[in-house]
Amino acid sequence: MVSLGAPVAATQLAGMLIGFVDTAMVGRVSVEALGAVAIANVWIYGTMEFAAGIVMGLVPIVAQAHGAGEGERAGRALQAALILAWLLAIPVGLLWLATESFLLFTNQDPELARLAHAYTQVQIPGIPFYLSYIALRQYLQSREQVRPALFVMIAANLVHALFNWVLIFGHLGFPALGAVGAGIATTLTRAGSCLALVALMRAFELHAGAWVPWSRDSFDRRRLAQIAAFGVPIALQISLEIWAFSGAALIAGQLGPVPLAAHTVTLNMAALAFMLPLGIAQGAATRVGNLIGAREPEAAQRAAWVSIGLGAAVMSFSGLSFVLFRDLLPRIYTPDAAVIAACAAILPIAGAFQIFDGTQAVGCGVLRGMGRTRPAMVFNLVSYWVLALPIGTWLALRRGWGLAGIWWGLALGLGLVAISLVLWIRVRGPATGGAPVWVEHRA
Repeated sequence: MVSLGAPVAATQLAGMLIGFVDTAMVGRVSVEALGAVAIANVWIYGTMEFAAGIVMGLVPIVAQAHGAGEGERAGRALQAALILAWLLAIPVGLLWLATESFLLFTNQDPELARLAHAYTQVQIPGIPFYLSYIALRQYLQSREQVRPALFVMIAANLVHALFNWVLIFGHLGFPALGAVGAGIATTLTRAGSCLALVALMRAFELHAGAWVPWSRDSFDRRRLAQIAAFGVPIALQISLEIWAFSGAALIAGQLGPVPLAAHTVTLNMAALAFMLPLGIAQGAATRVGNLIGAREPEAAQRAAWVSIGLGAAVMSFSGLSFVLFRDLLPRIYTPDAAVIAACAAILPIAGAFQIFDGTQAVGCGVLRGMGRTRPAMVFNLVSYWVLALPIGTWLALRRGWGLAGIWWGLALGLGLVAISLVLWIRVRGPATGGAPVWVEHRA
């Protein structure tokens, strides 16, 4: 699990660092620019990650096909996922054209909404490249090729930082574009990452043994429907979680620019820490799926528990860091004393739910490897939207707890999701009667 999960976790962390660099550099422009990027990313990730979740429907297919030695099945799944990636880019782009209208509808500051709209529009051309990159990365990782995407992300971070430096602050003869410059840099980086991964796959024949030439069969509607059948619950599960945190950001936006900036900074730190168990989760999906494909359910169950333990362990260190360094960590993002103080007040709460966050992330990965993608969706719906967000909103706006109320609500949601997933895997895991969907379909 470490050999699979560590490179994937590093890849996730490297990918997240792109957003970290954006936040840190834009934070040097102004609090308003930081707030605009924050509320824009609510809409950007809330829509694009739904499409990415559908594309991720290829994970159980490729992982189990690889374990069973069925290369053609894995290759066809990748082709179908790439087709879906470009099709899904169209509705996502149309939604991004309505960014300002959406933000105004949610009672955001008109000036912040205008700047957020401009930041979003310049990223539309990068949507199909991002979704294609997700398909390629998941395909490789599901076949235990976990390092190519890491190499691409390391290079992407270096290039992205340079693009930001040039376009945000105006260097090398370019105008200083502020937040819009960060958006352009992100688009260029996403396109470059996708093309670089394609080039790497072709140069080193990483698709050998699991690829077939494009043909009419590549567009088979049944194969597209199968990926969507796995992917839609994944997309809903991811979206329910993202929109819970995004909804919390919109609530924070009603508290004022300083609380919104503090929420953004703290959430970015929590998201960076989350990349570690998310990498373990993808390693778990690969390992569990491979072992199910190889007809080894007991080994798959053992891999599930080892993965969950690793996820909880790494997040215990993150939680401790949030508590001990709550006055120092926010200074990485902003020099504003009010924002730093607000961050320091809520970082211990964020630290408190880190173990739950790691557990639920890996639990979702285990279910994806099994092809059981619906339970996590249900758990997220009930935990976040029936309980966590309403309670957090009530505490923040009605009881006067401010940001602390929002974050205690989120902590409740994460705890409930984690407990639910662990209990489900104990009762319905690979070795306890939870037959994988792919095996059932073959039968």
